[in-house]
Amino acid sequence: MRSPAIAALVFVCLALAACTTGPGLDALNSVGPSPETTSSIVRPSAVVPEGDGDGLVVEQGDVGVTALAEPDIVTAAAAEKVALIAPAKPASRPTPPAAGRKVMRQRFGDAHPINFGKVTPDDHAVHGVDVSRWQGDIDWVKLRGQGANFAWIKATDGGDHLDPLFKKNWRAAKAAGIPRGAYHFFYWCRSASSQADWFIRNVPKEKGALPPVLDVEWNHLSACKKRPSREIVLEKMRVFLDRLEKHYGQRPVIYTAPDFYADNLKGAFPDHPFWLRSVAAHPSKVYPGRKWLFWQYSGSGLSQGVDGRIDLNVFRGDAGEWRKWLGRAAG
Repeated sequence: MRSPAIAALVFVCLALAACTTGPGLDALNSVGPSPETTSSIVRPSAVVPEGDGDGLVVEQGDVGVTALAEPDIVTAAAAEKVALIAPAKPASRPTPPAAGRKVMRQRFGDAHPINFGKVTPDDHAVHGVDVSRWQGDIDWVKLRGQGANFAWIKATDGGDHLDPLFKKNWRAAKAAGIPRGAYHFFYWCRSASSQADWFIRNVPKEKGALPPVLDVEWNHLSACKKRPSREIVLEKMRVFLDRLEKHYGQRPVIYTAPDFYADNLKGAFPDHPFWLRSVAAHPSKVYPGRKWLFWQYSGSGLSQGVDGRIDLNVFRGDAGEWRKWLGRAAG
């Protein structure tokens, strides 16, 4: 015979069991991942492993890359529709680490110094470097001490090449307190959308990073011998630049050289910051009328922390302007 207390206890247990096995919890457990995707980025069909950055993802051709449905050529009608869409206001960006905001005086040497005339690189307060695998194993702490206030690091080339030292350089430059960004070398025998996908797949979207860079130039050593018309060049660039801006939330920087600029970029992309190669004369003489933000003034730089030569650059502005730009541009 059960006592009233025991009966009440049994009743409560049964009621709780009904709650935990009812359709409400089952419905919650049965809900799968949201099918919603962003309208700006097409994700690869396969999950891309995050990893610790020590491995190297290699693809053959276009295998494994989900290309955009958008073409490299945009019709005038489509361009007008896009132009009518007001861009979203970027979220406020955090202040970069104090180490990256301190401007170090440059102590670089140059194996082949150039007389630039009245205005020289030394007239600029903020110097930096750009690097790739060809600089080998870099001591980033020493490089920072030599006056590297920023660094552009090569990440990708075309649609299937990743610089083998990119991830190591990316981590080490940050650890040394150097604001750094990644650049992509454009390959004219491949679609712009697949190249943008490849860059996005390999370059982290990271707070404090400098804007991404699109490197466009003619390369006589490349296996690709195509030299598209100016119209096609500009359309390919727009596809690539728009895709990166949507993904990273930063306006990309355009790097170029004199011959490519003369053929394609006079008057183009007035709203993008330019990084100009000009190793024999001041940019004002080589790129008349073009506003620039970064100037690559040497390909024969010498520095502690690097064996061999390194590219040297300056920011157009004083230390205060650098800190303001860094606060706005670093994602």
